[in-house]
Amino acid sequence: MSRTAAILLAAGRGQRMANAVTDKILAPLAGKPVFAHSVSAFYRSGVVDTFIVTYRDQAQLLELSAYAPTPTLFVPGGNERQDSVSAALAELPDDVKYVFINDCARPLVRPEQLVALHKIVRRENAVVLAHRVTDTIKVHRGEGQLRTLPRQHLWAMETPQVFARSLIDRAYARVATRRLSITDDAAAVELLHHPIALLENTYPNPKLTTAADLAYLEFLVAELKP
Repeated sequence: MSRTAAILLAAGRGQRMANAVTDKILAPLAGKPVFAHSVSAFYRSGVVDTFIVTYRDQAQLLELSAYAPTPTLFVPGGNERQDSVSAALAELPDDVKYVFINDCARPLVRPEQLVALHKIVRRENAVVLAHRVTDTIKVHRGEGQLRTLPRQHLWAMETPQVFARSLIDRAYARVATRRLSITDDAAAVELLHHPIALLENTYPNPKLTTAADLAYLEFLVAELKP
């Protein structure tokens, strides 16, 4: 029987937090660390049987291990997000067929969304949680020259992003060969010209990036608690 893994990315340095917290992944949110919210959602969904957590240093590893499911494989993260993903992919057991990749700085993913993503990836081999862009987006060409992008075609990418293991392995190999810099996993799969399904998220799933985001996340957890 094929297995499904979750790569939980926790090795980011959170430089834009302006020293508001020592580690944003371990910052308290509604009574438990930000990291624990992602873990709880995946555990309750029941769709994952293998967990890999990337970590930054030994001090962080010690704290993460207190909230990680058992068993979990811990893998040292890299300098950039894509380095951490590559390191985690290299440690996946051979019988893993599908892979969730989740930024733990997005703690509001819901178990029912994970179930839906798991169903879609088994059909499409690539699916991303995303939301429609509601702002008007323009390209600035310099010297005051603007071009408006058609909003009906614009989506903001979130995580989890979920892929057939063979597909994401090939995609990251292409990234490495070309020495490219990418900010999400779908960008790697795009290099293979493989279709990527979108699951529209109708709930807020913001990324914890600045100190102000913590208060907003506290509000959302209270309002959106399942």
